[in-house]
Amino acid sequence: MPRVIALAGKGGVGKTTLGGMLVRYLVEKVGTGPVLAVDADPNSNLNEVLGVSVHSTIGEAREKLKQDVPTGMSKDSWLEYKVQEAVIEAKGFDLLVMGRPEGPGCYCAANSMAKKYIDALKGNYSFVVVDNEAGMEHMSRLVTQDVDVLYVISDPTPRGILTVSRILSIINELGLHIARTIVIVNRLHEKDEVMLAKTAAERGVVIGGTVRDDEALVRGDAAEKTIFELAPESVSLSDAYAIFDKTAGS
Repeated sequence: MPRVIALAGKGGVGKTTLGGMLVRYLVEKVGTGPVLAVDADPNSNLNEVLGVSVHSTIGEAREKLKQDVPTGMSKDSWLEYKVQEAVIEAKGFDLLVMGRPEGPGCYCAANSMAKKYIDALKGNYSFVVVDNEAGMEHMSRLVTQDVDVLYVISDPTPRGILTVSRILSIINELGLHIARTIVIVNRLHEKDEVMLAKTAAERGVVIGGTVRDDEALVRGDAAEKTIFELAPESVSLSDAYAIFDKTAGS
C-alpha cells in the first residue's frame, strides 16, 4: 500500500509550495518508487510549482461525461479511460489535477470521482501527495479515505493559528482516518517566534516544525522557476527537508 501524505491550511500560507517541496523530497531523498502528486484544489497551480503542463483534469472529464459516450463503452469505462488520460507523467512523479468543472455549483461530484479513481490508481505508487483545497469546508471531502500524514500549514499569525485549531477540531469531529497530524508554520521570521509560541499555547496547538522565510524562494517564484530549481542550500528547503526526514517516510 502507498503512503498517503496530504496538506491542508488556509489560503496564502504556502501550502502548495510545501507540497512541491515534499514531492521533490520524495523523488530525491527517498526514491523507493514513483510518486503520485494530486492537485485537489479547484484553483490548481501545483503543476506550476512542479514545472509540468496540464492537458486534462478530472473536472474536464466530468464535463465530457455529459456529452455522448462512445458506442460500446459504459460511462464508467469511458470515465476511467479519461481519468487515466489525465495522469501527467514527469521525471520521478506523476501528477493528477482535479481542476474546476465548467458549470456552476459544488465540487462534490468531482471530489467523489477523484476519490474513486485515486483509490484505483494509488496501488501503482509508493507515495501519494495530496494538495487539498484551501480552508476548512473541504475537510469532510478529502479525496483520499485514509491518510498516513496530514500536514496542516499555517503562517506565523494569530489568524493562521486560529485556522489550524479549527481544522484540528474538525478532524476530531469528523473522525477522519488520519494516522498522524503535524502542524507546520511557514515563512517564519525570528521576530515572530515569541508571539507564535504564545498564540499556539493559547489555542492548544502543538507546532511540529517551522520553515523560515526565504528570499531565494520569493525570487524564484517571481521568476517563475520551479521547486526543482531551488538551490539545495535554500533555508526553506533545508527546513522542510528536516521536517520530512522525521515524518514523511516513517
